[in-house]
Amino acid sequence: MRETGSAVPVAGGCQHAEPAPRGRRRVPLSLVLAGCSLLLLIAASAAVGIGSVAVSPAAAWHVVASHLAGHPASTVDDEIIWQIRLPRVLLAAVIGAALAVAGTVVQVLVRNALADPYLLGISSGASVGATAVLLFGALASLGLWAVSAGSIIGALVAMATVFAVARQGGTLAPTQLILCGVVMAAFFEAITSFLIFRGNPQATQSILFWLLGSFGLASWSQLPLPAICLLAAVGYLITQGRALNALAMGPEAASSLGVDVRRLRRDLYIATSRVAGVAVAVSGVIGFVGLVVPHIVRLLVGSDHRRVLPAGALAGAAFMTAADLLARTIVAPQEMPIGVITAFIGAPALVILIRRRPYLYGTAE
Repeated sequence: MRETGSAVPVAGGCQHAEPAPRGRRRVPLSLVLAGCSLLLLIAASAAVGIGSVAVSPAAAWHVVASHLAGHPASTVDDEIIWQIRLPRVLLAAVIGAALAVAGTVVQVLVRNALADPYLLGISSGASVGATAVLLFGALASLGLWAVSAGSIIGALVAMATVFAVARQGGTLAPTQLILCGVVMAAFFEAITSFLIFRGNPQATQSILFWLLGSFGLASWSQLPLPAICLLAAVGYLITQGRALNALAMGPEAASSLGVDVRRLRRDLYIATSRVAGVAVAVSGVIGFVGLVVPHIVRLLVGSDHRRVLPAGALAGAAFMTAADLLARTIVAPQEMPIGVITAFIGAPALVILIRRRPYLYGTAE
């Protein structure tokens, strides 16, 4: 294997790794992280202040500071900010970061820059589990955690099914994995539709709205599980940054560099399934975040996953927070499903990026 200086491994239709053109400079990671953090802060400030009752950013953050200091005020603004808007903003940020991280990992797994958890049927399987809990009371003994547990179980079952169907001779070909994922996603969506058809008619409308994505029921009690899963996944993935870069070159190249490809793929798929399952449990099915955000981040910071993962998490959080703000204000007093917003933003943005900069996995030329 020929070395190319500081070139970052690429894959997805490429037969060899090439460095980025000399005339093009990557944006420093620190600058990207600072920019994404600023965007997240601006989006969060707007989200906690804008609504049927307008609250200035200064007043909103004063409420937050007073609660953190242990001296909350018993006012209407305090109730609105702390009990309704802030949990929603934080949950949107966590789920946005989780979906961006999951999308990044899936793109490595299938060596395709246009892949995300929905392509492999992970989210569709999670929606089956969550729908079964919501409509039929499955796993009711778990109480508050029933929907999350059902969603994670559904995602893991979908993962195992896709793995079993796609495996041939002990190997997993990326193209076959994609095709099996698409087929199984359609199958799991059919199961979800059947469950809705056979379920309680009075709950059908709320289930359909939830399947399109919503943070309308966000609360403090919903935050710990997705936050813990996100932190655990990001921590693990960053430690596997070099292995992810090697896997991006292909299984043969990764094996030659000492990576246990079979074990790494299994661990990545399990981590992705858990993150995607928890995301679906608390927010429903939201597309394009795990597809568009990693694509944009790689154009900025390159394809080294030790850089892509933290930048992608912050960018995904900012994107989802802004999208949720639009979802609840653009047709106020009604609320639009956030999946509609992300599709309206993500689909055109992705088309523009692909047409303006022909994209190969891990690099842009």
